[in-house]
Amino acid sequence: MDALTSLLDGFGTALTPVNILWAAVGVLLGTAIGVLPGIGPAMAVALLLPVTYGLDPVGAFIMFAGIYYGAMFGGSTTSILLNTPGESAAVVAAMEGNPMARSGRGAQALAAAAIGHFAGGMVGTVLLVALAPTVAELAVGIGAPDYFAIMVLAFIAVTSVLGSSRVRGLASLLIGLTIGLVGLDQMTGQQRLTFGSLQLADGVDVVIVAVGLFAIGEALWVAAHLRRGPGEPIPVGRPWLGRSDLRRTWKSWLRGPFIGFPFGAIPAGGAEIPTFLSYVTEKRLSKHRDEWGKGAIEGVAGPESAASASAAGTLVSMLTLGLPTTAVAAVMLAAFQQYGIQPGPLLFEREPDLVWGLIASLFVGMVLLLALNLPLAPLWAKLLRIPRPYLYAGILFFAAVGAYAVGGEVIDLVILLVIGLIGFGMRRYGLPVLPAVIGVILGPGAEQQLRRALQISDGGVTGLVNTPFAVTVYAVIVVLLAWPLLKRLVARARTARSV
Repeated sequence: MDALTSLLDGFGTALTPVNILWAAVGVLLGTAIGVLPGIGPAMAVALLLPVTYGLDPVGAFIMFAGIYYGAMFGGSTTSILLNTPGESAAVVAAMEGNPMARSGRGAQALAAAAIGHFAGGMVGTVLLVALAPTVAELAVGIGAPDYFAIMVLAFIAVTSVLGSSRVRGLASLLIGLTIGLVGLDQMTGQQRLTFGSLQLADGVDVVIVAVGLFAIGEALWVAAHLRRGPGEPIPVGRPWLGRSDLRRTWKSWLRGPFIGFPFGAIPAGGAEIPTFLSYVTEKRLSKHRDEWGKGAIEGVAGPESAASASAAGTLVSMLTLGLPTTAVAAVMLAAFQQYGIQPGPLLFEREPDLVWGLIASLFVGMVLLLALNLPLAPLWAKLLRIPRPYLYAGILFFAAVGAYAVGGEVIDLVILLVIGLIGFGMRRYGLPVLPAVIGVILGPGAEQQLRRALQISDGGVTGLVNTPFAVTVYAVIVVLLAWPLLKRLVARARTARSV
């Protein structure tokens, strides 16, 4: 009851004209920045930090929250329309969203994403209000073996449901894990796969990998096939969701937050893991399995809802523990310190106006995001009417600008081209792209958690399965691996009985 009263007081703060204005500015800036590959929400918040020195702290953080949510939606816009993720959390949206766009259903994919962000953000923020102390307490109790088990689950799942075979999914995953090894060893400081280049010592940024594999690889693939026939503009299609679309998506919108929110509250990879797990879940539960890979709308609705709820989950650990679980949360933590405020257990007592005003502004920001972007979906979709030679030339230009913006080094453009050629080769030989991106994102973290768990257990393998949570996750992995074999055995048994 105290939380509800405090939230109502927060709405009194968030619904002032000035703070509504800051929320609208944040949503617009975030959407615009999210559309540009390589410039994600973390960079946007960091760039705007100096601008907010003279602002009231409440207004500044309301704008930052708007930028966060807006950038996540902007990233999914280019991911769906152009197969070019604006940031890593939008990678999964390309899997089904881009085939939908190519078949003339880009506006529906964008509408499903916008409503998914709204539903996920709303449910995630309600869970933030209700469960913040409990989730934060659980997050403290999760150790290295648990994190490693979660990442192994993601690796196994990614090779099980994507691509034409598990072998190709595994090959793609190994490519990503290899790229993730580039740079300095986080434990020993030794260089790995840098070929003596100091520029590679920091590793390959995941945004460059995602843009290279998706955007550059796709552009090269399209260019290679344009010689066979001229590229025709892609039709926009009708700009609304039909009844059949709504029947297929409403459960996905509601399931996504319960996958995304817990992962947002723990340092297990940000929104990347929950969006992928949501994709896997929706594919398993779908009644239209033949449409997956060709434009299944559930594959857009569920992951986008999970991504938005994950963003709400990141605020749990940051506000209650002072523990940033994503790059955006880390930048926002620096912003708190800039104002002389230390997030932690006492923050809700010392700065109630700021905290509850920020939480209430998330609800306001979600409404603004939906109101601004749902009518714009048909307009965004008209980008696809541009002839493909010009469209993909523009994609190459913006991909190069985004890659250069990540580090400001010419070597980033060379890496982008090399990874783009790898993406082209993967398309040529039928390797799915997403496992490689998942490998780059989670590989370094999985290695670090594995080594920590082994150090804690003095090198004993039992240190990886010494918690109930880890044992449960490994049991799920065994079921995933054994399920296809069990299905075949059951089918043979039924056949034998019928004979």
